[in-house]
Amino acid sequence: MLTDTDREELVSRGYTRRQLGRVAAMLSGGAVASAFGGSAALAQSMAARGVPGAVRIGANECWTGPFPVAAAAAAEAIAQGNRYDPTDLRGALIATVAKVEGLPEDHILAWPGSGDPLARSVVSFCSPSRGLVTADPTFEAAWRVAAWLDAPLAKAPLTPGQGSTGRALLGANPNAGLYYVCTPNNPTGTVTPLAEIEWLVANKPADSVVLVDEAYIHFADVPSAIRLAATRRDVIVMRTFSKLFGMAGMRLGLTFAHPELHKRMMRYDGMQVTGTLPVTAMACGAAAYPRADLIRERRQQMIAAREETLDHLRRRGVAFHGGSQANMFMLDWRTRDAAAMQKALLDRKIQIGRSWPIWPSVSRVTVGSNADMAAFRTALDGVLAA
Repeated sequence: MLTDTDREELVSRGYTRRQLGRVAAMLSGGAVASAFGGSAALAQSMAARGVPGAVRIGANECWTGPFPVAAAAAAEAIAQGNRYDPTDLRGALIATVAKVEGLPEDHILAWPGSGDPLARSVVSFCSPSRGLVTADPTFEAAWRVAAWLDAPLAKAPLTPGQGSTGRALLGANPNAGLYYVCTPNNPTGTVTPLAEIEWLVANKPADSVVLVDEAYIHFADVPSAIRLAATRRDVIVMRTFSKLFGMAGMRLGLTFAHPELHKRMMRYDGMQVTGTLPVTAMACGAAAYPRADLIRERRQQMIAAREETLDHLRRRGVAFHGGSQANMFMLDWRTRDAAAMQKALLDRKIQIGRSWPIWPSVSRVTVGSNADMAAFRTALDGVLAA
């Protein structure tokens, strides 16, 4: 799958023959398992696998499906599912996103989710000598790719309730190949201010790249880093339709970057990946993306459910990390074991998320519907009283 040019480029960055095989395996689609514990999509689906009858607030999924207008567009596309792209749905999606974001269309690529471009960024911009920098905790998929490729990994620990800082990320490795910033962060929901990202971009090595993962930004209503992607050649912004848009199972994502930067990501099999998107996902995404009114309404629904639950935790004296601006929060069990508390809630048919090694007593809880969160609060009270 790797061309001679691809191999020469990878060798020039310090990859060994064994690592070249791992790059080829990772980008072949079927063999991402070794890096992700399954393909990017499979890894997410396994983490989000529901327990029958349980309230599912453990995988940061949206509590409901696509906007009705978007679901209707997807249904219409099904009727033309015998065609690869019956009405230039790809073009319509890119044009719609470009208009909403004020970007040239050649700065936008669509993907089957965000797992592939995340892995592809680590392959494209890291090496055995130029590593990866992330916050800790954060979405770990990039960690697994770096480990698979033997690229150095540096982590900048987060302060509970706060996002990353540019100085902490740069200080973790001043000569990294890729700086990954997830904002709002998964699992904390905290935001890295745009000013911190701008500082990092201005002070990092000139030949390194900053990848800003904005999977949860529609929940936060904070400034985006997209304008950096529009004006620079060393910034990628990544989005997904899996969260607020309620399309996790439909697999659709976006990256925003200068065409030359995208070209570096496409050297392996990128065109094959971006060229095989389901018509249903493209139609659904194009119908949903410009609906600022529906986005705002869904955001407010989530915030109301989140704040009601956090108020309940305060009344009960249950600790949690503040600062979340996304559909999740970190509940701190303090002296209780997080895994045991996760199981205790699951026994009551409430499926929350796990802990991260840096904070072993802290569990991530996804914000679901009002009914979901009411059930969580009732079950929590029962567990605490037991």
